[in-house]
Parts: sequence; C-alpha cells; structure tokens
Amino acid sequence: MDLAMIGLGKMGGNMTTRLLHGGHRVVAHARSEESIHAAEAKGAVGARSLDEVVAKLKPPRVVWLMIPAGEATETTLQALLERLSPGDVIIDGGNSNYKDTVRRAALLEKAHLHFVDCGTSGGIWGLTEGYSLMVGGEPEVVERLRPIFATLAPDPDAGWGRVGPHGAGHFVKMVHNGIEYGMMQSLAEGFEVLKSKKEFGFDVHQIATLWQRGSVVRSWLLDLTAAALAKDPELADVRGWVADSGEGRWTVAEAIDLDVPAPVITLSLLMRLASRQEESYSAKLVAEMRNQFGGHDVKKADPETPEQGR
Repeated sequence: MDLAMIGLGKMGGNMTTRLLHGGHRVVAHARSEESIHAAEAKGAVGARSLDEVVAKLKPPRVVWLMIPAGEATETTLQALLERLSPGDVIIDGGNSNYKDTVRRAALLEKAHLHFVDCGTSGGIWGLTEGYSLMVGGEPEVVERLRPIFATLAPDPDAGWGRVGPHGAGHFVKMVHNGIEYGMMQSLAEGFEVLKSKKEFGFDVHQIATLWQRGSVVRSWLLDLTAAALAKDPELADVRGWVADSGEGRWTVAEAIDLDVPAPVITLSLLMRLASRQEESYSAKLVAEMRNQFGGHDVKKADPETPEQGR
C-alpha cells in the first residue's frame, strides 16, 4: 500500500523501515532533515512539507501520525484537515488521550475524512519483533488498512486487531500502559528486597535468569530486567528518576470515574512521582511529627550537602 509516515523518531523510523521491508511505499516526513535522509536511504520517498506529503500520495490517501500526543498531534491534524480530500484516512498511532480521539474523529467526519486510532506498543524492539496494535475506527476502514497492520504486527493475523469504535484503540493502549506501570513497579520492588538481604549475598542477575524459565513471573519485562542487571547489577550509573507518559495518570482517572479500584496501578504512578523528589517536604514533616508526639529521633540535614543523600 501507499501511505505516509509523519514522525520518524525511534518508533516512527523503525515502523517505516518495517513497512518498507514489507513492500509498502512510504512517504516519510519529519521536522529533522537527518531523519528524512535516513528514511530515504532505506527506500522511503522523502517529503519536506505536508504539502509534499499530500502531493506524493495517491488518493485515497493514508497518513499515519507517529508524533507526540497533545499539541503536536492537534496542530498536524488541523493542517492535514486543510489539505486532504474526502475519503482520505488519518491514523494516529501515538499515545493520544482517547477523549481527544473521539473529538477528532467527529471533526474529520464532518470533512468526510476517516480517522483511525491505533494504540502502538513495541518500543525499540518493534522493528524486529513486530508491534502490538490496538485499533479503533470504522470496521470497513480498518479492514481496508489490513495490509499495513499485518506488516507492522508480529504476524499477519496475530498481535493486532480492531477493538472497537473511534477512541477504543487509544483507550485500550492507555490501560495497557497502566498495567505496565504496575508490573514494572512490582519487579523493581522485588529485586530491591533481594538486594537488601545482604547476609545471603544474592546475585540478582542470576535470580532474574532463573525466573526467565518456568517461573510464573516470566515475561518480556523480566527479560529486559535481566539484560539490565547483566550490564550493572548495582545500577551505579542510573539515577532513580522515573518519568511518566501520562497514560498511567489517565488510567487512574478513568478507574476513579468508573468506580473501579485500581490500587496497584495508582500506587505505581505515585511511586514515579516520588522518584522525582530530591527532597520530600512531607517526609520531613512526618519525621518532625513523630518527634513532637513521641520524642523520636530526627535525622538532621547535612549543611554542606543539603539536597543530597536524604
């Protein structure tokens, strides 16, 4: 099939390569000239503007957005809305909020354009392993795009599927990422317990490799954990600062709105927020309260390094 890929970062660039290997014609566009050159070297048709993207595609056009959620997606979609023709399709493969997706689908429908939301999981491994694709949109439009999804997925008939109407794909990906938060936090906490049991002298990398075969906790995340521990079990060069993409927050908010208890996902999100604090005011206040009511010792700050080691 003919399609355009807008956004050639770690995900978009590798997806472009996988599509090219699958025999598709890809028009590649990004803000970075270097990224466009790299895609052209692999066989893509470079486009330096959205006008070029539209001109180099045959109607009905298919444009895949693989750019950051929020303002970047909104701005690009609005620009495409002014350039595309009735019957063309826009696929949003980023981590957009499903509420934005539902709104955008209605907006495009008024212009007689089709919109498909595709929750995309696979990270940097997707190029070789394939991507898990959670698709929302009109059934007939999704079916028309089957060759694209079949190429990107791990297998033509596995690892991808239409999960519901507009917004459903991004909703499923949101929950997927919330679950991912909880799984990662659980593994991390378990290995910290092992690392802290000094008298046994555990080799945490060895334990990770033991669990990779036969254990009920074996998983791709455990495989990645084992790979990280093989390089440096002490994680000496890693700072314990953990970002979040926003989807964990949205999952927690949805759980609250739906009256669904999701304590593990919620706490895993809060632990990410805690990881970013150089100093916790609330922890200091709790320590002081314990001193006030029980006379418990309070560790005093080091005046020479007030923000370190506490």
